[in-house]
Amino acid sequence: METALQLIFTALQIGAVYVLFSLGLTLIFGVMRIVNFAHGHFFTISALVVSYLVPIVMARGVSVQVAYLVSAAGGLVVSLALAVIVYKFGLRFFLRDMDGAFILTMGMALLLDGIVLSTFGGAVRAVPEIISGTVSIFGVAVTLQRLVLCLAAVVITAALYWSMSGTRIGKALRAVASDHEAAMLQGVPYSRLAMSGFMIAAALAAVAGALIAPVSVVSPVMGSDYLMKGFISVVLGGLGSVPGAIVGALFIGLVESVGGFYFDSSSASVAIFVLVIVVLLVRPKGLLGNA
Repeated sequence: METALQLIFTALQIGAVYVLFSLGLTLIFGVMRIVNFAHGHFFTISALVVSYLVPIVMARGVSVQVAYLVSAAGGLVVSLALAVIVYKFGLRFFLRDMDGAFILTMGMALLLDGIVLSTFGGAVRAVPEIISGTVSIFGVAVTLQRLVLCLAAVVITAALYWSMSGTRIGKALRAVASDHEAAMLQGVPYSRLAMSGFMIAAALAAVAGALIAPVSVVSPVMGSDYLMKGFISVVLGGLGSVPGAIVGALFIGLVESVGGFYFDSSSASVAIFVLVIVVLLVRPKGLLGNA
């Protein structure tokens, strides 16, 4: 029983970051009908900025917690600035153009890989422990740092879910995702709304990167793995479905947790692909996609 609980908590810790990352991908697809291969760079740059700034800010005599918050804000700002550049000088010309956006974002991803490597170097970085200590939940030891990560991801996910149904911009985003032409006939400014949706998605990726930085090794290529898992999550849950992205991300986290415990990480990755194939054979549009 204790092992099962430990695996569940581990799955939640892994899935929490996947959820934030995947929500951005599914939001972009729902509003813009494109697949953004540069999405992982918003995540990576945020984590890299945090790892780079924390020691610098701490050298000024502030606590590690304050240094982390300042660095996380810096990472968010840098990632959003990059998102503005990507959208203004690229994606806004390819809204709802799957093929064009595919080629463009693949090229942008390669370009950004080179820029990130030349700027930050290829060495891995580590962020000092932000919150020390552990707590016992149902007999399972959980570090406070990872617990705070999960709680932050839950709060952000709940806020996004509420905003999609309880705010004007959220309702407009849902209307555009459902039928953008009908939404435009009702006066919804599609181009402006598309940029808003893109910036929200980039912010989610940046926050995920800032949250994962203290509990993981930060590297210039870390976004590639999360991008792959994020795509798997949204395809599994159903492209454009917010609840589907959440379910898919938690499912991936559970498979990684169980597979990594009983086998190894490679076997867990293989299991993820096999299970996704099985699910899509039964539900071609994903678990919560429109049949």
